Amino acid sequence: GTLHWVSVKHAVKAEVRLYDRLFNDEDPAREDDFKKFINPDSLLILNNCKMEPGLIDAKPYTSFQFERLGYFCVDTKDSSAGKLVFNRTVTLRDTWAKIKNT
Repeated sequence: GTLHWVSVKHAVKAEVRLYDRLFNDEDPAREDDFKKFINPDSLLILNNCKMEPGLIDAKPYTSFQFERLGYFCVDTKDSSAGKLVFNRTVTLRDTWAKIKNT
């Protein structure tokens, strides 16, 4: 595949939110305390990410594929002209299958 590099000199800063599954178990209701199955990495927030300058005018609900990470959309509430925020909506790999089979 082709990798795409972003020029730091021309890059636009953004916040990127990497959402993952909420639970580490496919059936958290099997026990009384479902909270012990909460995935501590269900949300990772990456600040000061470098983006292509063409994304500066990205509008809410617009979606993009970020190479090797998944599909992202512009956040409808927290994103603004001065602060871009992208939410991952779909990953490119299914890591859940690895967990179920271990």
